[in-house]
Amino acid sequence: MNEIFSPIIEVSDLLKLSKSENLVIVDASSGINAKSNYEAKHLEGAIYIDLNSQLAEIKEDFSIGGRHPLPEIERFAETLSNLGISRQSHIIIYDDKNGSNASARFWWMLKSFGHEKVQVLNGGLQEAEKYDYPISSKTEIIIQTELCKVEKWKLKIAEISEIEKVSHSEKHLIIDVREEKRYNGETEPIDLIAGHIPGAINIPFTENLDENGLFLAPHLLRQKYEKVFGNVEIENIIVHCGSGVTACHTLLAIAYAKFEIPKLYVGSWSEWSRNYKIINYH
Repeated sequence: MNEIFSPIIEVSDLLKLSKSENLVIVDASSGINAKSNYEAKHLEGAIYIDLNSQLAEIKEDFSIGGRHPLPEIERFAETLSNLGISRQSHIIIYDDKNGSNASARFWWMLKSFGHEKVQVLNGGLQEAEKYDYPISSKTEIIIQTELCKVEKWKLKIAEISEIEKVSHSEKHLIIDVREEKRYNGETEPIDLIAGHIPGAINIPFTENLDENGLFLAPHLLRQKYEKVFGNVEIENIIVHCGSGVTACHTLLAIAYAKFEIPKLYVGSWSEWSRNYKIINYH
């Protein structure tokens, strides 16, 4: 994989870059109080992006595309322009949950849009505070940039029809990154039905992190996923979660381990479970 930038950046390296001309820092935290939390405290200079309104195009019927379908790429281009992001921008993304909130989703979308200079901050907001990174509560000024047009997402996406077709194929691998209890159908706090896609294996995204909530070293991630992938070709590997957000955390970890990026099933369990209503898969 021809990476110009590592997908992950350490706080110490961000501190060195903090005054760079084309640097754009983005807070991608999500949740009920995410915006107000950002307004009260964010990394100095960071702008805010909203998962539900800017990184997804949520529809009334979750059976079509799941809970967080991708927005139309033209709309995403407008979002980037409104945020002051251009092709020259070096984009650093963080959130308040070790990159597993929406940082990785925004990273995937930017990579799929064609951006190379995009990185996720290792450890997120909490790690930055440990290093005494400057914190601000002021309203950041955004200068809109020229609209950049891209015809389609560049990274590979799996649709529900493909999942149905290959779920039992030995030449394919479907990875479910949700917690084990959700995969096993023991609990389901968000979607209507518990269980998992037949044939999918479970590797919770939390396994990409160490005990401090930081990404494992690239060589450790590579060893881990080499064993997982086995002889399956990378183009036949599909990663999903509940709604296509935390799946990107594992895609980020895989990219950090210097593999090509597998397919993302954006609809994930939230779409599948509304189309194939089987209560449990053990």
